[in-house]
Amino acid sequence: MSHLQYYAYPGVGERNLKLHRYNQGVRVGDRIELSGQGGWDPKTGEFNTEINAQIEQAFVNVDLALKDAGGKGWSQVFRVNSYHVPLNNEAIDAMKKGFDKWMPDHKPIWTCVGVQRLGEDDMRVEIEVSAHDPK
Repeated sequence: MSHLQYYAYPGVGERNLKLHRYNQGVRVGDRIELSGQGGWDPKTGEFNTEINAQIEQAFVNVDLALKDAGGKGWSQVFRVNSYHVPLNNEAIDAMKKGFDKWMPDHKPIWTCVGVQRLGEDDMRVEIEVSAHDPK
């Protein structure tokens, strides 16, 4: 699909493109679709294993990836899928806090799933989004 524009932000985005052969985002018309963003430090790839901190960092990384793809950030997000190890009330509460902080003016649709494992050993959350970015 060479006609689409793909994006891999500096640091972890470029590392994952090189090592794992995937991008962080793609623009499809007036939409930006992101691959799952984990709670990693975007420069070093290191994880804070405390779940609230990791979920907050994943929200930061979604914002980074959206802006890297030319979007405006969370204000354009209409769909959220989140994957959790484990899925418990603490994780759900942290997600709701992220929604309140990053999307105070709207409520997206959301699918929240508990899984056995994510892409890296210390990953406890992965957030993927769809955003509408009309030009």
